[in-house]
Amino acid sequence: MRLPLALAVCLFAATPAMAQLRAVPSQPPSEVEALRGVEVFLVNETDKPTDDEGPREIEVTATDGTRLVLERLPAPRETVAPGAFAKRRYVPVSVAGKAIPPGEAHPAADMPGPGETVVQSSTGSSAGFLDRFEPHEPIYGAFGLQDAGAKVQFSFAFRPFGEHAPLNLGRLRFAYTQTMFWALDEPSGPVRSTNYSPEIYTDLPVTDDVTLAIGYRHDSNGRGDIGSVDANRIFARVQKSWDLGSGWRLDVAPQAWYYVGRVQAAHGLTDYWGYTSLTAAIGQADGIKLSVTGRGNFETRKGSAEAFLSYPLAKLDNGIGFYVFGQAYTGYGETLDRFNVSDRHVRFGIALTR
Repeated sequence: MRLPLALAVCLFAATPAMAQLRAVPSQPPSEVEALRGVEVFLVNETDKPTDDEGPREIEVTATDGTRLVLERLPAPRETVAPGAFAKRRYVPVSVAGKAIPPGEAHPAADMPGPGETVVQSSTGSSAGFLDRFEPHEPIYGAFGLQDAGAKVQFSFAFRPFGEHAPLNLGRLRFAYTQTMFWALDEPSGPVRSTNYSPEIYTDLPVTDDVTLAIGYRHDSNGRGDIGSVDANRIFARVQKSWDLGSGWRLDVAPQAWYYVGRVQAAHGLTDYWGYTSLTAAIGQADGIKLSVTGRGNFETRKGSAEAFLSYPLAKLDNGIGFYVFGQAYTGYGETLDRFNVSDRHVRFGIALTR
């Protein structure tokens, strides 16, 4: 079990921000484990918000007695509130007093990633590479009145290659999103429509706070030749983050795409979906978050907007790992089956991710 060290020795002269933060690294079991990165907690012990820059290098001793000098990896700057902490990742630059040559600064690239995670339950022993899964679009169940019905969505991304794989393959993602619309206002309560959206993309960091994504996405209503509505798109997305202080962050992500393949199968979908979208989100760590996405065609002046507002129940009760979730949608294209019909719906529910 990894236990935080009680003391981190800073090797360079402290800046004012450094003096206000206490660096508490997790103790790696060995040099081999440290090569994968060491998590360091930067604790603000003052009564004022401060920058999370922290020390550039710190010295730790692994559980097996190996002395390591760690260097901080680049990351977006954040403001740490009084009494709070930030987590940052450090990697070794020196082992047992011997510097690691620059070309070998990250030898973990040649090492296999973490093994499978095994879970024992009433269904037996199950296993998977769970560290490779990550949130993608929000996972939630939201319910509204009358024809709004229920909207249930699950979404995930999977990294087939390890973080340090060659040729930047560690940036590759396979993602899948499925959105189901449940007609609660009808007697039998059928699932009225379903959107299926697999995609593949790669995230490419441009700077500490800017990321570029390029990929391919297929959207379909899952029907055969009769009633099929689907679209294939090559997309590019740029995400930019700003630290607003006191735990608040603003993210903006414009996206543009080009339709390929069976565009005509969508029966004019481009008039309503258009070729661009913009997502903006503002939120506080462990607090409220508002996200808004707009999409449309400038020529036809048809489009849509969707807003998500969430708050963690863990803030109210540490035993509940959900978010209270509200959603509002207006415009065209919420469901592929009715992409040319304008809807206005408000729903409330529970979200697992946001």
